[in-house]
Formats: sequence, C-alpha cells, structure tokens
Amino acid sequence: MAAKNLTSKQHMDRGIGIVLIGLSANVILGAAKIIGGIVGNSHALIADGIESTLDIFSSILVLGGMKLSTLPADEDHPYGHGKAETLAAMSSALILAIAGVVIAIKGIIELRHPHEISGLLTFIILVSVIGIKEIMFRWVFSIGESANSLSIKTEAWHHRSDAMTSVAALIGITIAMIGGKGYESADDWAALAAGGIIIFNGVTMLRHSFKEIMDYAPDPETEETLRNIAQKIDGVVAIEKCRVRKSGINLFVDIHVQVNGDMTVYQGHEISHQVKDALVKSPLGVADVSVHIEPALTSSQGH
Repeated sequence: MAAKNLTSKQHMDRGIGIVLIGLSANVILGAAKIIGGIVGNSHALIADGIESTLDIFSSILVLGGMKLSTLPADEDHPYGHGKAETLAAMSSALILAIAGVVIAIKGIIELRHPHEISGLLTFIILVSVIGIKEIMFRWVFSIGESANSLSIKTEAWHHRSDAMTSVAALIGITIAMIGGKGYESADDWAALAAGGIIIFNGVTMLRHSFKEIMDYAPDPETEETLRNIAQKIDGVVAIEKCRVRKSGINLFVDIHVQVNGDMTVYQGHEISHQVKDALVKSPLGVADVSVHIEPALTSSQGH
C-alpha cells in the first residue's frame, strides 16, 4: 500500500513501529558509546552516549503521545486527542535541548583538564554510529513527512542530532590522535560543539511544537488544495473562507461555501455533506469539517 494512501491511524501505527525500532537502536548504540568512551577515555564519546540514552526516554514519551493521540473523540475531548502527539514532541524537544546544555557545560569544565585518548575503539564506534544514525534519520523523517506527524519528525531529528554529535566527536578524537601531545583538549572541544548542535536542534523542534500547540495554520498550499477540492463539488459557486488548524497528525477545517441563493435548505444541506465527505476523503488527513453555507451574491444584489 502506498504511503500516501494510508489512513491517519495506519500512518500512526507505522510511526509507532518505527519509534520502537529507533528506541531499540538507541539502547544498543548508547551502551556501545558509553562503554567505548570509558575504555577510550573520550569525554566526547561519553557525552554522545549520554545523548543517545536520553533519546530512549524521549522515544518513550513520543510513543505514549502517539498512542494517546489515536484515541477517538469523547465527551471530554470532542476534537479528539491529537494534541497529545504535539505535547510529546514538545517534551522530547525540551529533553534534547536540556541534554545539549548539560553536555556543553561538561565540555567547558573538562577543557581545564586535558586527557589522553585511546582512539582506535572510539573511532570504529563513531564511524559505525554515524552511518546507522544518518540512515535512520532519512527513513524516519520520510515517514514523518508522509504522516504529517511532528513527533515522528522530532524523533527523526534525534537520530540526526546523534549523527551530528558523533561527527563532532569523531573530528575531536581524530585531531587528538593525529596531533598527539598538546591536542588532547580537542576531544573536549568536540563535546562542547556537540552540546551546541543538540541545543540548536532541540530549540528548533521546540519552536515547531509551540507553533502547532497554538493552532498555527498549515502551509498555504494545503489550504489551496482544500479550496480546490470543495470548489469541484457540483452546486458550489465559490469558497468565501477556509480556515485550517492542525491537531496531531489531523487537520480540522472550517469552510464557508457559497451556493445559489434560490436553493432549498435541503439542497444546501446536501451540498455541505458532499463538501465535507470530499475533504475528509482527501489524502491530507482531514479529521473533521465544519461547513457554513451562504448564498452567492449576484451583481444586482451588491454586498
């Protein structure tokens, strides 16, 4: 089944499976990096391992938010539970930013105490991690894009952040290995750089989460597509207004449709149902539509 033809629930189920795979990978890679950092005496690799370990907790948060967001609407939540997915993404991004601050502070402290590095083991671990994490980022982000899920895309950025911190650690360790005596602090500079990268990515994703929790409008192309779908319904003269907000992976649409003013109430009601059905069946993830029917103005009527 093509990804674009999946239902919202199927997208979410697929995303949950991907997050579980990522969680398992973080357990293995995080342990490998911390052990390798201790054996190789690399602060940058230990910091990288800590970031991977924190990713485990953020993945658990994302999983909980995604599962909660799939619950159907009820009396207390008439618009569903989609905001749980956004809150999970926000919490995950906040954890990422805090982890970056902690790693950066530790890097600054350790700069005062240069140390020798046993580079071969750390080098092998980091090269492997970079390759695995970059592949996972591209895979998970593509799923997040197709599902229009902020939490899945945030999860993908955790993988990219992990890859980037590993690149920083690899550069620091390589400089320390090649430079030898006098270049030991390169490892700690790498840890500091890694912390900065993590902070930047965490704050970026936090901004996106905040925008979504505040019901920001999706891109203009989405609104234009919805207008075009509604405009094609037989009997629709024009679309006066179309407001869209995002909740989790779903869209909620408030649309004002103009029809012939001489229509009966029954005919207008039928058109409103056709508009709603067409929008809900579109591949844009529309969960609900509020259709307001208005008479189309003629040139003789004025405004």
